[in-house]
Amino acid sequence: MVQSFMGKTLVLIGLAITALGLVVMLGVPIFRLPGDIVVKRGNFSFYLPLATSIVVSILLTLLFALFRR
Repeated sequence: MVQSFMGKTLVLIGLAITALGLVVMLGVPIFRLPGDIVVKRGNFSFYLPLATSIVVSILLTLLFALFRR
């Protein structure tokens, strides 16, 4: 039982690292999604990653759902 869980964990970590590597290689702007709020006024800038937070939340929810099984 413990070995199958460890195997699943290693496979998922490997897939996550591979996916992240592909995203970085392709140059996808991960943290500049439409829906992120950027306000720049003079010497003040404010960045609220709203869309990025939603995407990360969905991905983590899916990842934890896979670990649960």
